[in-house]
Amino acid sequence: MARAHTAHAGTSATTHAPSLTVRPLPHHVLLLCLSGRLDTTSATTLAHDLDRYLQQTATTPRQLVLDMTDLAPPSTAALHALDERTRHLARTPVPIITNTPRVQQVFALTPPPGLRVHPTLAAALAALPTHPPLPTKAPHDAPRQSLHEGPRAGLHRESYDNPCEGLREGPGEEPREELQIELYGMRAKSRTSAVIGIAQGMLLDRYDLTGPPAAFALLREASQQHNVPMRILASAVVTAPAPASDTAWFPGRLHTPPPHLDLLDPTETHLRDRHQVLRTLVYEAITLADADAAEVHLTNRAFDDALILEAHAGLTPAYRDRLALVTGPPALCAQACTHAETRFVPDIAADPDLAAAAEGRAALAAGTRALYAIPAITDGGHCIGTITLHRTQPGSWLTHAQQTALHTLATDLAIWRSWYRRTVVLDALEHLHTHAPGAVGRSGAPSAPVPPGPPRPHA
Repeated sequence: MARAHTAHAGTSATTHAPSLTVRPLPHHVLLLCLSGRLDTTSATTLAHDLDRYLQQTATTPRQLVLDMTDLAPPSTAALHALDERTRHLARTPVPIITNTPRVQQVFALTPPPGLRVHPTLAAALAALPTHPPLPTKAPHDAPRQSLHEGPRAGLHRESYDNPCEGLREGPGEEPREELQIELYGMRAKSRTSAVIGIAQGMLLDRYDLTGPPAAFALLREASQQHNVPMRILASAVVTAPAPASDTAWFPGRLHTPPPHLDLLDPTETHLRDRHQVLRTLVYEAITLADADAAEVHLTNRAFDDALILEAHAGLTPAYRDRLALVTGPPALCAQACTHAETRFVPDIAADPDLAAAAEGRAALAAGTRALYAIPAITDGGHCIGTITLHRTQPGSWLTHAQQTALHTLATDLAIWRSWYRRTVVLDALEHLHTHAPGAVGRSGAPSAPVPPGPPRPHA
């Protein structure tokens, strides 16, 4: 695929130059997707581009929608610049999509006559004069268009071979509520629905349940009781050895106390809360490394020990979708896990193998230039996951002290993960086993803990 023309605004090295992706939608709608950071200069350039497209659409059925969901909170001056250039459109205001509270508040206090703010793409499309419906197919089926005939100061546009690239999110953590859930959520569900279905089938057969709804209810009840995600519990059901007895899945299992961790303080992070631990770890990694974004992958035996994206911050939905399940290199996290050693790429664009791979293109499109991946290694020498740091500027940036701290954090991750799946996940399995409706010999209470016995499942 040919790359679009790009031009960068005169911003400092620490700011994200804005980019504009123009995407045709069904029903003669042009979606202008902004990402990065909008200052007064680039806002003026954008206003000129709006004028150009408005002039083109004045004599055609096309209508414009400006998507600012991916945009970092713009300055008030930038918003005023847009307002001034669109005031003449009071009769047919341009729909703007944004879920940033600050932008919504500014527009609510002084509503611009030529702009109308909407929280989602569906709401913006519904507000158009022709009321086009929300596309039932992902708009990536339509060809991309270049905004300019050639480079132009103020805005740049980048693309990569990801079918959902045009519907991407900016550096913040503000997920689009409508279309992105449909596009990415369906794929996420498809990745886990199979293992949940297999777990239901195993429970149906094992406990002679009345049907799939009963098996799902049993999974859900154990999941909620022990705050273990359904997909994690289902993976454990599929990979764990069969129950050893009618009264206990793992008779003689020893309940170990939460481990001591060097950087993750259990007094601040409840170690039984998987979501909280992983989210805290991500932000700790970003803080330690002075990174722009981070992600955590964990292996899952139910997926043949593939790396599953479990936590993240500062990453676009398109990138997360691409790296949601990693089965091997060239993804840097897979390289680090496969070789059980840290991997560093100072500039993705200068790395021919990674830059040519879908994972590398996704990272570049998300604004990442440098990557640093640290494996989480158990005492037995097995990699159970990775921590990956992102930087928007190419080059080395980590000091020796930062690298040491990150390796300590990765060790914390390995220790916690081992404890969690051997304690919390097995507690949930025991609960499921002793509360199965009508199961022979179930007393409803787990057996008393004694020294450890059978092998532990991977979840």
